[in-house]
Amino acid sequence: MPRYKLTIEYDGSRYHGWQFQRESPTIMGALMTAIRDVYGDVPFELYGAGRTDAGVHALGQVAHLDIDSKLPAAHALHDLNQALPRSIAILAMEPTHSRFHARHDAVSRSYVYHIALRKSAFGRNHTWWVKNRLNLETMAETAMLLEGMHDFKSFGRTEQKGGSTLVQLQRLRIYELGDSVVIHVLGSHFLWRMVRRLVGTLVEVGRGGLTPKQVEGFLLHESDIPTQLIAPPSGLYLEHVYYPSDPIEDEPTFLMNL
Repeated sequence: MPRYKLTIEYDGSRYHGWQFQRESPTIMGALMTAIRDVYGDVPFELYGAGRTDAGVHALGQVAHLDIDSKLPAAHALHDLNQALPRSIAILAMEPTHSRFHARHDAVSRSYVYHIALRKSAFGRNHTWWVKNRLNLETMAETAMLLEGMHDFKSFGRTEQKGGSTLVQLQRLRIYELGDSVVIHVLGSHFLWRMVRRLVGTLVEVGRGGLTPKQVEGFLLHESDIPTQLIAPPSGLYLEHVYYPSDPIEDEPTFLMNL
């Protein structure tokens, strides 16, 4: 059966995450509805690179679609985007080999988190407005301590009970752009809610409520403090999913759009 690689962006504000749910609107559910509208009763299978939570957005989510149809990919891309709600767009649809798997073949995932330092009339569903003055230098110092291979059990949990909580955090960087702070997180994979807990912990450091040494201690001894500091989903974006042949960008492309 032909397989296609889809690159998707979406505003997750109105959705209960990526994964299909019968009783709630999800990104995957909206895509499945559009596929049926375009292809009719042709059987298909759809797999995503990762499950974003309710309210989380994506600039470059990846999925693969198995469907036996002679409809050219360019035509299908146009028709699917016509069938999808405005909050979801397929950026690219390209044939790929039958062994490609959107989730299992991914080698790194890049997230960005957008913090607003001022109230915005348009940002409620797309940023986290932090009203406190933040010490960005101390946040950056803490971020460097978190990079590398560590046990992040204080910051998240695995989907399967007893799974490994070791994660290679390849990059954790902080950028200040005017009234915005962008936190870029690049890793081999992430535990459930790990990125939001990392962001919330860094913000607490910036507020002066935690020290870098305390945060470093969360890697050595399990703590429930990061679970209490979880950042809201509104500011989180899955920016890019990387595969073996992809060059990894030094900076997130998200910065260019601010």
